[in-house]
Amino acid sequence: MPHGTLEVLLVGAKGLENTDFLNNMDPYVVLTCRSQEQKSSVASGKGSEPEWNENFVFTITDGVTELTLKILDSDFGTADDFVGKATIPLEPLFMEGKLPPTAYNVIKDQEYKGEIRVGLTFTPQENCNHGHEAEEESFGGWKQSSVAF
Repeated sequence: MPHGTLEVLLVGAKGLENTDFLNNMDPYVVLTCRSQEQKSSVASGKGSEPEWNENFVFTITDGVTELTLKILDSDFGTADDFVGKATIPLEPLFMEGKLPPTAYNVIKDQEYKGEIRVGLTFTPQENCNHGHEAEEESFGGWKQSSVAF
């Protein structure tokens, strides 16, 4: 399985179902890659055609096969509304290395609810050690260094 860095360019969305009846909705995206989760800014008042143009970086380790984008509408005073989600398989990206901004279907209750545009770049981690750079995965907490000073 590939190890490395996944860069996600969240461009925007089109044709989303507007969940606010009186105003334009304020959509944002929760990006999930296995146990890592990041959140975009809220596109205030952008309705069903939001643009973000934001970058996110995830660490890819064993078992990561997809990126999930969950679109929500930020609501003041009540729970945020679920607009839809897109699941992007990462296997083609691991082979290509870079995918230009592409439209992915947004689905809610097995129905098409618009599309979200995302660009992806995968940078594999080098397996050769450059002196003191040992391959490691951080789970937090204490770790022992293998470097002799």
